Amino acid sequence: MAKGKKTGGRVAGTPNKATADIKAAARAYGPEAIELLWTLARTSETDGTRVAAIKEILDRGYGKASQPIDGDGNGGPIVQRIENVIIDHVTP
Repeated sequence: MAKGKKTGGRVAGTPNKATADIKAAARAYGPEAIELLWTLARTSETDGTRVAAIKEILDRGYGKASQPIDGDGNGGPIVQRIENVIIDHVTP
């Protein structure tokens, strides 16, 4: 491989046809899947199932909640505390 140059494979930015075909096939079932999720959210007997269905609907409608990669969500550092405790056992 030439240093710093890509050789072989798809040209950068070219979509993967197999992935595109799978996404297109899955989208055909989208409305039915959302309807089933809504039915589960309204009629399920377990809270876990209702919450999971509602979460999936919201994730698709509004996107997943962002996950901060800093310590405080405002660009602050990630703080970790490591503590070593030495216990001296004295026998009487």
